[in-house]
Amino acid sequence: MIEVLFGESESASMKAAKSKRCSGFAPGPEAVWMSGTKMPPRKTFSGWVEGTVQEVLCLGFLLDIGDIQEPVDSPYRKDLIVSMFSQDSWGQAEEWRQEFQETAESYVKNLLRLKEFLKQGEKIRIWYSDAPYSRCGFYHLCHILEAYDNEVWTVRLPEYVENEKRILFLENWGNISAEEFAGFLPDSRKLSAEEIHFYGKLWADLVRDNSPLRAMVNGNVIGVPEDFYDFHIWKVLCEQPVKEARVIGEILGRYRVNVSDWWYAKRIDYYIQQKKIRVVEDSKWRYARSIALTVSSHQQ
Repeated sequence: MIEVLFGESESASMKAAKSKRCSGFAPGPEAVWMSGTKMPPRKTFSGWVEGTVQEVLCLGFLLDIGDIQEPVDSPYRKDLIVSMFSQDSWGQAEEWRQEFQETAESYVKNLLRLKEFLKQGEKIRIWYSDAPYSRCGFYHLCHILEAYDNEVWTVRLPEYVENEKRILFLENWGNISAEEFAGFLPDSRKLSAEEIHFYGKLWADLVRDNSPLRAMVNGNVIGVPEDFYDFHIWKVLCEQPVKEARVIGEILGRYRVNVSDWWYAKRIDYYIQQKKIRVVEDSKWRYARSIALTVSSHQQ
């Protein structure tokens, strides 16, 4: 069974689950890009996922962001991925930037590998959530799968799980530890050809719309303007200087809409250029600098 996921952290956990071992630290960019920490639901251990790491494919194209009329294997998409990953404080180091570029290229290689697996008649299992990047990845993949007749299964991350009389809300597969993936397999379901076509059409609709950003609104993915999430920044930032890392951290903790830290960093940079946010104390590490609202600006 070929496992397809849409984020680095979740793919690394799945590889651990398929190799019957768990690593407490994932080296490389997946350890840096992960926004937030894993918060496993602590379900009863139910075994590992059968297979090998070669059967795990990450299609981390970040399709909730940017021009989706450009092909996913285009220089545009690669440059966008690298620029987004480079928003964090480590992204200024050249060695990390090189690794970001190689990882962006690996998504294209994984897509080519997936098509080879499909030609060979392999079964596909898609792990997706309601995080915009994941849902968009799922729709895009269904658009591709319309050209094949392979058996396709999905595992959709539930909104929450019960744990010791508590409700734990789940945001994306990146929050799930390797030991727990197998516990979600009973929730898998086979997609019909009609369903694959339906989701593929949703992707085609999003491509025609081609808004600069896609977000989950009332359970649906819709195109939205680039400033759609900016009110989160204005709710947290004030005229008193504060570390950028703290601003973004508070946003992520307060507004659980599955938007990554690098997106907010990009928007903060934009408003610095617009002189609506000022840098009070700069730093070579972007997240370490102190920022504040410009006194004369009046945000919405």
